[in-house]
Amino acid sequence: MSKRALISLSDKSGILEFAKELELLGYEILSTGGTKAFLEQNGVAITSVDQVTNFPEILDGRVKTLNPMIHGGLLAKHDDPSHQAQLEEHQITPIQVVCVNLYPFRETISKQDVAFEDAIENIDIGGPSMLRSAAKNHQYVTVVTDASDYDEVLAQLKETGETTLETRRKLAAKVFRHTAAYDALIAGYMTDLTGEEFPELLTLTYERKQSLRYGENPHQQAAFYKRPLGSDFSIASATQLHGKELSYNNIQDANAAIQIVKEFKLPAAVAVKHMNPCGVGTGETISDAFNKAYEADSTSIFGGIVALNREVDAATAKVLAGIFLEIIIAPSFSDEAIAMLTAKKNIRLLTISYEQTKKDAWNTVSVEGGLLVQSPDTFGLKDADVKVVTDREPTAEEWKALELGWSVVKHVKSNAIVVATEDMTIGVGAGQMNRVGSAKIALEQAGQRATGAGLASDAFFPMNDTVEVAAKAGITAIIQTGGSVKDQDSIDKANEYGIAMVFTGVRHFKH
Repeated sequence: MSKRALISLSDKSGILEFAKELELLGYEILSTGGTKAFLEQNGVAITSVDQVTNFPEILDGRVKTLNPMIHGGLLAKHDDPSHQAQLEEHQITPIQVVCVNLYPFRETISKQDVAFEDAIENIDIGGPSMLRSAAKNHQYVTVVTDASDYDEVLAQLKETGETTLETRRKLAAKVFRHTAAYDALIAGYMTDLTGEEFPELLTLTYERKQSLRYGENPHQQAAFYKRPLGSDFSIASATQLHGKELSYNNIQDANAAIQIVKEFKLPAAVAVKHMNPCGVGTGETISDAFNKAYEADSTSIFGGIVALNREVDAATAKVLAGIFLEIIIAPSFSDEAIAMLTAKKNIRLLTISYEQTKKDAWNTVSVEGGLLVQSPDTFGLKDADVKVVTDREPTAEEWKALELGWSVVKHVKSNAIVVATEDMTIGVGAGQMNRVGSAKIALEQAGQRATGAGLASDAFFPMNDTVEVAAKAGITAIIQTGGSVKDQDSIDKANEYGIAMVFTGVRHFKH
């Protein structure tokens, strides 16, 4: 049987060497368009696809390989007499090797203000069709869509004249993943154009960024995947400057930290443990902000993750270096900061882009047998219909404390309570089965600092007991959702203690 290879590539990395080796192994090489021109210019003998199909390219190249002379050669079973008879009848030659990658749709739509027409013209039709045909028939056909596989394929062809079935099956599986991901990007792009938020079929694709040593616990396996064309403001897009490889729990905590720090325009620092903030501070400088985040809970920050929204300078690095931390995340680090912090062998230093150039992605959470999808909670105090429901209004200082607490509480596991001053958290209560339990934890942590502070709740008070414990701890202002059938009891209790209380009408549950 004659040997044929079909090569049609957008990304031509490594293909010249691959094609020349195939030629030396006796393969007739079919190609078209830019790939044909490139290979011929570099001395590879090419048979044009239109010579095989006896039909010219038409519709500005939209139709080149969609022809029985090509797909018959790809899909025929080599050991089926009926198939072989049909090939002979129609003078179709089998194709044993296919090397194809696709039009750069992803690269095209990633350009700012890309024209719709350009996006559409970069939806490949012939390429996926050839890949799928070859992958379906991998019992007989070797299909390559990734340049990293060229060497292995050549080595096997040189050694035995063919690839192993195991290799062909692995390559076929890779092809179907590749075409599925390609179609998922197209489906997402077209769905976004229509404005449809929850289509009847949700097709998502992610690329493996790294394999992890283990998951949440050492007996669990795990890997980290990145969403193509996702936000640059993400741990998946971060640059690691120093330290050990990130773990599963590191990634979760780091993501929680940057979601909180992006709430602030002023210099801000956030310390996170187990996906809850243990300290948040703002200040005139990033050093001032971090000192407040540290003072918020100097015990829990040990072994934590810190995110900052300004460059880490020498003054801040000097303090950071004196604390055991797992990760420090910032837009950048000064040379002096790098020198100080890299003296610690294992600490991870990450930089991320704080430029918000893309809309927030949908939040997804897996459950057994399904996936929950929702829009992100970007609702801020400026968006709320805020109502002062007590006799006394908050002072200017109390408003600042309530705003900071409200910005943080939505990032704390429910039931959530945050006690804050105008520039730092001083107590965080998270994940309790009743709201007053979270309040007691936050107020105990705040201690005497609670006097004159503000308290933020992620949801309404079902009864007035939270106001009672807050008042006894010295809280003078409260922000909560409102909407309980017993709201008036909480309002009356606040008035009894002279507390200013604000309703927002918006809940911030985080499970």
